Amino acid sequence: MKVIDLINKNKKTAFSYEILPPLKGTGIDKVYQTIEDLKEFDPQYINITTHRSEHVYRDLGNGLFQRDKLRRRPGTVAVAAAIQNKYNIKVVPHLLCSGFTREETEYVLLDLQFLGITDLLVLRGDKAKHESVFTPEENGYHHAIELQEQINQFNKGVFVDGSEMKVTATPFSYGVACYPERHEEAPNLESDIYWLKKKVEAGAEYAVTQLFYDNKKYFEFVEKVRKEGIDIPIIPGIKPFKRLAHLSMLPKTFRTDLPEELTKEVLKCKTDKEAQQVGIEWCVTQCKELMAYGVPSIHFYSVAAVDSIREIAKIIY
Repeated sequence: MKVIDLINKNKKTAFSYEILPPLKGTGIDKVYQTIEDLKEFDPQYINITTHRSEHVYRDLGNGLFQRDKLRRRPGTVAVAAAIQNKYNIKVVPHLLCSGFTREETEYVLLDLQFLGITDLLVLRGDKAKHESVFTPEENGYHHAIELQEQINQFNKGVFVDGSEMKVTATPFSYGVACYPERHEEAPNLESDIYWLKKKVEAGAEYAVTQLFYDNKKYFEFVEKVRKEGIDIPIIPGIKPFKRLAHLSMLPKTFRTDLPEELTKEVLKCKTDKEAQQVGIEWCVTQCKELMAYGVPSIHFYSVAAVDSIREIAKIIY
């Protein structure tokens, strides 16, 4: 059953979350512990992030440096397979333009298909740390919609070089990202919605939002996309506020506005523990309002927030 089917069949608001593969050289135990901590809330699916390679410079000791590529979190495909095998929970690996060539993408699709993992979240991905603007790999893609086209061709049994597959299997289905407060590189929200519509026309079955803390922004965004004829589920992406430093970090990193009421409450806090409790209370209120609105699913960003998500889920699920 596809993610869209799991969402649609659920009589209550579905629960899902995102995890990171472990750092290179470490085990999968922390990932398993996250799943153990949250499995009682019946997650309908779990997203597994993908991380691009970064350029690092190795000192050769003779005044010269060699530029190498390093991936700090490899193993998205392996982690997805391990989770699906151990827990029998639907897994949704991220597929990126960023840091991948078309051929590398094709081999990821082949590996996933062999494993019977056919749900994806298709993203452009972030620019590399050393880049001032996003730059695709040579023979890579600038935009998620181009990556969608490769997946669509793969589903038809056509490889990236135009040759045909001898055996085809269950086709991939996928969701995409959307931005209630617009993508940082978009000139305006209308442009963002235009491209979301193009991604839906290309085959996206649902969209997951960037994190936000003001439900009004989400409601206004959904109203605008519906007026444009976009009728797929728009799944709110939620991350509990947790640390005092998030007051400055979240707006800078994710280009999201923090509501004045939330900001005032956090400014009263003297410790991260107090800020975390404010974040939990805010998130519970936020989620309850979203549920009353009728969202089909709430998707939690769990990085460094599993304990908060557990407390929230106890109340709202």
